[in-house]
Amino acid sequence: MPVQYSSLSVGDSHHFTRTKASLFDVSHMVQHTFSGPAAAEALERMTPVDTGALGEMQSRLSALLWPGTGGIVDDLMVTRLQGDNFYVVSNAACRDKDLQFIGEQLQGMGISAKDVWKVEENVGLLALQGPESEGILRNLIEGSIDLGNVYFGTSFYAQLRLADGSKTRDLLISRGGYTGEDGFEISLIIPDGKGNLVQEVSALAEALLEAAGPERLQLAGLGARDSLRLEAGMCLYGHDLDDSTTPVEAGLSWIISPDRRKAGGFNGAEEILPQLTPKSKGGKGVQRRRVGLTVSGAPAREGVEIHSKEGEKIGVITSGSPSPTLGKNIAMGYIKDGLHKAGTEVDVLVRGKKRAAVVTKMPFVPAQYYKTG
Repeated sequence: MPVQYSSLSVGDSHHFTRTKASLFDVSHMVQHTFSGPAAAEALERMTPVDTGALGEMQSRLSALLWPGTGGIVDDLMVTRLQGDNFYVVSNAACRDKDLQFIGEQLQGMGISAKDVWKVEENVGLLALQGPESEGILRNLIEGSIDLGNVYFGTSFYAQLRLADGSKTRDLLISRGGYTGEDGFEISLIIPDGKGNLVQEVSALAEALLEAAGPERLQLAGLGARDSLRLEAGMCLYGHDLDDSTTPVEAGLSWIISPDRRKAGGFNGAEEILPQLTPKSKGGKGVQRRRVGLTVSGAPAREGVEIHSKEGEKIGVITSGSPSPTLGKNIAMGYIKDGLHKAGTEVDVLVRGKKRAAVVTKMPFVPAQYYKTG
């Protein structure tokens, strides 16, 4: 996926996603399957996901965690398929680290990797994002699937009609995405030696683009994807998350369900669970917290220091850019605990000059997920 396509600027592509729909080729993401009686045990050790509370064809954001420290190895999506079968999507940039980590973890648990875990190699993944997404997808689905009953975090299998009238193989389609808009992620997994990946992904993309027309759907690249996810308050691994960051520091405590908070049993639980209770209430708490910031003047990019109004360094920016939707500069970063409340006024040091900033609730732009209630 390039930074942008020639048809639209990054800003125009961003706005098009918010008002129409965009198609992102995220086939670089790593797709895994975990299956068998030991699959749930393995996932519950490596992540804080509660597999027992995860219904069939339901997805949850989670994270691989380091033993002892509770630092985030990588963030990932976990979907329970049927029974003891799970589908996991992790970040391409962390591929080598993740594969080594998972292999070592399974070995340490006495679980044979080949019996429970497979990294799918012949795979594609397209993200259809924006308010027009449901209408576009509905026109291509074979069968009687009612997308009105498919809510955020829900997955299903389906075939889509291609431009030549033929059908795709079975696709795993999940309602969700990385933009804050309604949308779907479409996974195409080809069994070894059973097809041509480039041809099949291209045919799928062409069918979506042709059925929608350029007035409703455009290709979008990394530039728009990054500004959209920042407006949505979503983390980018290697920037807003890393091996030294715990879920509590990152504002991701919600990925730890009530049952797992009671039972523990996942990597780093001995460090993470005490952090859930602030020091003011007798717990361990944390030293820093991830926050959103609205910045005056020049944009505050990754690495920019955050200072208190008294001049003390209290944090650092991890992501920052102009917001095409809001018409102002926004950023995300980590700030000293106690100074993380919305409305706190701070300064950011941009090219040696102080710029006023205000701690701001995230998401910066309200999410448009299709949910019940």
